[in-house]
Amino acid sequence: MKKHHHNEDEIENEIENITDEKSSDENQETETKTNEELTSLQEENQKLKDELLRALAESENIKKRCAAEIEKTNKYAISSFAKDLLGVADNLDRALSAAQNDAGDDAKALLEGVELTKKELTHVFEKFGITKMESLGKPFDPNFHQVIQQVSDSTKPAGTIVTELQTGYMINGRILREAMVVVSKE
Repeated sequence: MKKHHHNEDEIENEIENITDEKSSDENQETETKTNEELTSLQEENQKLKDELLRALAESENIKKRCAAEIEKTNKYAISSFAKDLLGVADNLDRALSAAQNDAGDDAKALLEGVELTKKELTHVFEKFGITKMESLGKPFDPNFHQVIQQVSDSTKPAGTIVTELQTGYMINGRILREAMVVVSKE
């Protein structure tokens, strides 16, 4: 019986060893799975962080582009209105020229009124970034001038503006209306 008991102990030890090995294998397998899951989660976490940073950067870029577009729109929104007012400025200049040629007392009063009106219009133009282009005596530039006529003038180099028929204007550094000019030729 002792032998039998001894065999039972050995068998029990064998079973425990097999169970321990199996348990150890399962633990290693579980640990491997856990490490793989952890690595996978870390990679996914990094990927999500990258996507978030890209989304934030894109959001900032959109914000900057929108702000620039709003600024540009605000700066140039009055361009159409300003172009219409240029005709008023031209008419005031013509009235000033006509009134200066008349020597009567009534003409002096009219001249003074037109000068004040012209001065006020110029002030409003300046307030909104509208400036007159100075063209006389300068070289012709197709970006700013429209040639209406060429005349022979030996006192000036070819391509020099000798007469301005219509004043050109800029709005915040951008062309609003080209100047209509007469240029010299050889």
